[in-house]
Amino acid sequence: MTLRVTFLGTGGAVPTTERNPSALLVNREGDRLLFDCGEGTQRQLMRFGAGFDVSHLFVTHLHGDHVYGIPGFLETLDFNDREDPLTIHVPPGTKGKVRSFLESLGGWPSFPLRLSETSPGAVPLRREDYEVRAFDVDHRTNAVGYVLEEDDRKGRFDRQRAEELGVPVGPKFSTLHEGESVELDDGTTIEPEQVVGEPRPGRTLVYTGDTRPQERTVEVARNADLLIHDATFADDRAERARKTAHSTAREAGEIAQRADVRRLALTHVSSRYAHDVSAHETEANEAFDGEAFVPHDGDVVEVPFPDGGSSG
Repeated sequence: MTLRVTFLGTGGAVPTTERNPSALLVNREGDRLLFDCGEGTQRQLMRFGAGFDVSHLFVTHLHGDHVYGIPGFLETLDFNDREDPLTIHVPPGTKGKVRSFLESLGGWPSFPLRLSETSPGAVPLRREDYEVRAFDVDHRTNAVGYVLEEDDRKGRFDRQRAEELGVPVGPKFSTLHEGESVELDDGTTIEPEQVVGEPRPGRTLVYTGDTRPQERTVEVARNADLLIHDATFADDRAERARKTAHSTAREAGEIAQRADVRRLALTHVSSRYAHDVSAHETEANEAFDGEAFVPHDGDVVEVPFPDGGSSG
């Protein structure tokens, strides 16, 4: 079951020739979710073959490098005769500002567009087997981060044990795997727990947007499969990170270590480091026992199940 991240924009407030402003596309088994939409995001979607079939856009905050791409993105969708609805989720207290911003730059698109405020702890999107939750971050304005968390998967079905118990190959296997008991021809009842293992965890992806390192991120990212964390600066600009409410790569690594995440992606890289992010990776990996890396625009990361298994 697909959980794939395409890094559309990995730069900070000032774009460079290598890095666009913030944008992230998550493909969760065909559901395409866009997180932030910096300037030029619609071109990045085309450039990296990600497509425009986005159903939800989750905005972390209203600084320009996270939202200036929205009008162009909507206009591109309109030009392509989009008919499907799009929901834009924004932090609390910002819905009116976003509406005014969009209306001042060409008006409302012809397809259904919904603006929805989401507060920390809220679940702006719930699907059959996963949800997206908002959480509080520490930036200079109303801002949230987002967690995509899958439900637990069914335990593994022990076919050999089922056959030993006399369950005939066929529909009764599926019935047991779905959690229902079955009755055999001799009247014996077989319960699901006799042939189905314990539920297996789904995957968790966390995107902080811009933030200082904070305890809440540790809590929501506990055992996450991928944490995408603000790492605007290296150690040489640690004081600048504090003044601007951003994080250093080392601080992001410390958060990942405390949360016991599996992988750490360092994003929102300042233009100061346009040609060399080696310090970011070195300093984060000094603080984090897992894998910390700085993705480039266009990089695609597959998020595997924690047990290495499939959805079945």
